[in-house]
Amino acid sequence: MARQQAADYDQKRALITKEAAKLFASNGFDGASILDLATACNTSKSLIYHYYASKEEILFDVMNAHMELLLGVVHELEAEDGSPAALFRQLSRGLMRQYTGAADSQKVLLYELGKLSTPEKKEIVGKQRQIIDFAENLLMRAAPAAEQDHGQLRAHVMLFFGMLNWTPNWFKQSGAASRDDIANMAAEKTLATLV
Repeated sequence: MARQQAADYDQKRALITKEAAKLFASNGFDGASILDLATACNTSKSLIYHYYASKEEILFDVMNAHMELLLGVVHELEAEDGSPAALFRQLSRGLMRQYTGAADSQKVLLYELGKLSTPEKKEIVGKQRQIIDFAENLLMRAAPAAEQDHGQLRAHVMLFFGMLNWTPNWFKQSGAASRDDIANMAAEKTLATLV
């Protein structure tokens, strides 16, 4: 007879991935051990292995959960009406809220992607591409002339994501600019070069 899952199985896995994101962000994936993670979770190594078969599986879950939150922003906007420029501004603010709200997961995504297996990396990169393609489509609709030079348009999109992706490394909640202010700046700079 198969062993039944505990009622709090998903919550325990969520706690492990949350603590793993902090640990991987501060020590790097290679610099963090399962024992370190067990200590951070106030549990044993064997219990960590009850929920995850390997450290690599935990790493994938950290990244995948983060990507699902980012894709959630895109899916919400896909269902909304509005001008492409307005939707692009909303995208910028929505992504920035996720980036700064999960700075550890964002840092892990930026620095540790190469530690995933090839199929797992392909899955994460595929989700990243969905977000990039959505932003590019909005910009193309906001500035139809930009479609004439797809290489330039893609460069603008990647510069936009460069602005957003690295913000959690320096952003302070108590700073002079809010995360929405910064997201608006990034969106307006991008739109101004194309529209």
